[in-house]
Amino acid sequence: MITAIVLINCEVNRIPEAAEEIAEIPGVSEVYSVTGDADLIAMVRVRAHEELADVIADRLSKVKGVLGTATHIAFRTYSSHDLEAAFSLGLDGE
Repeated sequence: MITAIVLINCEVNRIPEAAEEIAEIPGVSEVYSVTGDADLIAMVRVRAHEELADVIADRLSKVKGVLGTATHIAFRTYSSHDLEAAFSLGLDGE
């Protein structure tokens, strides 16, 4: 599974509508409205690298109100939730 974090700049008056439309795109797992340099952050999860172009360049970037994107591809995931789940399964070495 390939995970990409997409920072999205939008027209201010279209942020909620753009977020809802982006959230409906297959391959987009979450969309966050945020403060800072970006207006929205979308988490994209696909099986093959080639699918990123379909989701981001061909669909997400063309949503009405989207002005630009910056995509960051994740190498590894570190999560305390994953560690807690592993320990609850008895994988703590005991």
